[in-house]
Amino acid sequence: MSCPNPTDCPASDPTPYEAEQLQAERAVLVFLLDEHPAQLTIPELCRALYAKRGDFESNDVIERAVRDLVSCGLLNCEGPFVVPTKAARCYARLETT
Repeated sequence: MSCPNPTDCPASDPTPYEAEQLQAERAVLVFLLDEHPAQLTIPELCRALYAKRGDFESNDVIERAVRDLVSCGLLNCEGPFVVPTKAARCYARLETT
């Protein structure tokens, strides 16, 4: 029989850092899905999501979001461009119908 919480650790709210990262990942993925098939570079993506040039903190949040989404298979880096994977596009299509 499976246990819903096999570690017996109490569920906890995300830290402010984790919450910011989840929000950034959601924003990046939704934006790229909306813009698909347009291809954007990471600097273009940062500017489109209102990160200011030279604002390391804002740009870093978006770059980490891209890195995390690539690592879990929702984004691909094709040369300098970042694009949603077929799996991400299929899931988005399923969610909107």
